[in-house]
Amino acid sequence: MPVKKTNFQINQKEPDIHVNEPPERKFWQKQVPFNIWYFIVMMIFLYFFQTTMQVKREQIPYSQFQNYLAADQIAECVIREKSIVGTLKQIDNKTGKPGHFITVPLYNADLAKELEKHGVKYSVAIESHFLSNLLFAWIIPFAVIFLLWGYLGRKMGSAGMNFLNIGKNKARIHAETEQKVTFKDAAGVDEAKQELGEVIEFLRNPEHFQRLGGHMPRGVLLVGSPGTGKTLLARAVSGEAGVPFFNISGSDFIEMFVGVGAARVRDLFEQARAKAPCIIFIDELDAIGRQRGGPMVMGGHDEREQTLNQLLVEMDGFDTSKGVVVLSATNRPEILDKALLRPGRFDRQIVVDKPDLKGRLEILKIHTVELKLARNVDLEIIARRTPGFVGADLANVANEAAILAARTNREAIATEDFETAIDRVIAGPEKKSSTLSPEEKHRVAYHESGHTLIAELVPTGEPVHKVSIIPRGIGALGYTLQVPEKEKFLATKNELLDQVAILLGGRVAEEIVFGDVSTGAQNDLERSSELARNMVCSYGMSEKLGALTFGKKHASLFLGTDYGEEKNYSEDTARKIDAEVKTVIETSYKRVRSILNENRHILDDLAARLEEKEVLSGEEVEEIIKKHKN
Repeated sequence: MPVKKTNFQINQKEPDIHVNEPPERKFWQKQVPFNIWYFIVMMIFLYFFQTTMQVKREQIPYSQFQNYLAADQIAECVIREKSIVGTLKQIDNKTGKPGHFITVPLYNADLAKELEKHGVKYSVAIESHFLSNLLFAWIIPFAVIFLLWGYLGRKMGSAGMNFLNIGKNKARIHAETEQKVTFKDAAGVDEAKQELGEVIEFLRNPEHFQRLGGHMPRGVLLVGSPGTGKTLLARAVSGEAGVPFFNISGSDFIEMFVGVGAARVRDLFEQARAKAPCIIFIDELDAIGRQRGGPMVMGGHDEREQTLNQLLVEMDGFDTSKGVVVLSATNRPEILDKALLRPGRFDRQIVVDKPDLKGRLEILKIHTVELKLARNVDLEIIARRTPGFVGADLANVANEAAILAARTNREAIATEDFETAIDRVIAGPEKKSSTLSPEEKHRVAYHESGHTLIAELVPTGEPVHKVSIIPRGIGALGYTLQVPEKEKFLATKNELLDQVAILLGGRVAEEIVFGDVSTGAQNDLERSSELARNMVCSYGMSEKLGALTFGKKHASLFLGTDYGEEKNYSEDTARKIDAEVKTVIETSYKRVRSILNENRHILDDLAARLEEKEVLSGEEVEEIIKKHKN
């Protein structure tokens, strides 16, 4: 039953709102020319015409042929390789013409003598199977393969037949006339838009920079957390400049065949030069730009490294006066190869940070412009309720609110729908099927009341917006939601100690009321322990250890994400660190216990009301506390 904070993010990619050009049709997808169809039909017609125009002959056994020959009934015959065809002397009663026959012969060296003996006119013919061989041995088999190939290609898509042009890049090309995204569609990133303004000016009017001898940076790297709008900004640059836009992901360069990635990089830059001025946008650059090194693979270069090497060569070699600008986006800049980030390649690194209150308000206005909102909906209040949200989170909130309003058959989206949507994004959907037993519900009510009461009574605690004991998400039996009154970028030692106290409030409340503790405080203990260790090791807030930092963290320079820690202190120092962390926790624990014991009557009232209503608003919590304080 952790204290839920609102400073979080959702890994969600910006929605692709480009309208792609229709992909170039492969040759097996193109319409077959009329003359080819005409040739095939004519060959089939000639073959069947030849077979149907042949004289109808009666198939007789070879013994019958010998009987006809002995009785002098054969007028003439033609000896072929695999058959004997001929004409009888007797007249057919049905047709009134001499009868015709065909038989399959046996090997007979004396057949010619016997024919001469009985006065039969005979000749030897060489059979021609040109049409049948051409049709059945070549045309029909290849036509079946051709049609089957085309059918499988359409079913499997472009990837299924990509082995024919495996070196071609997979970039989606968007013409300048199709770009509908501009800077008006990208809100909350004003600083990034100012930085990118020079790129737009260069693409519109390159002579303005070249007349003074300057040139545009070859590459611009957009760095930021997932969902902050990096891809959207790149499209907006293309839309503002009115130039073609090549959109490709870093993973699209890599295949199982060695050398394919490098070939695709070459092909991409060749196309870009042909369409200059234009923009090449490589999303998720870390897929191919990872730091080189490690074990020697295939002479020192595996497929990914060959692709990276080719990208470095292309960026170092293309002429900046041609108007080709390379934009890339990543949320892991710390793992990129240093050669990519040196001047002359990605000259500029623009941080696309999480939006502030004003930015969140602008983003909400964009995502709600097509929604039917009720008159009482105040987007500024919703923006205040969502600190730490990025653009993708806010888009998700707006969409969830619309879905919830439609589910309840509302005529317009109300504030309650946005509130429920925010709770859903923060803590997950309500688990209505999970019903707590009366004992568990009673314990959870006291647990969350402990968090709530400490948050309201400590000096620097943020106001409680809502407290709930309705199970949500995975393992969250309740939550206490605090909303900061203003944006903060720094935290003092007292503020951090108050945060530790708030996290311990639920555990201490259980211990005071029930004389026992439960597993519900697991996440609270993890977060309070981590915060206390950061105070000692990272922030220099320990009186015994002084203003020192301990442990070298491998973290993102821009994003602050930890990827491990290098121990740079002795075992004796490690014991002192553990002792200081324990002191912070124990001191806070005693402080919380003292506060809750002094205000036990408020704790009992809060828990009773929460157990009865299951959800309490910030106003209701404040009313209960004021009632007892007065």
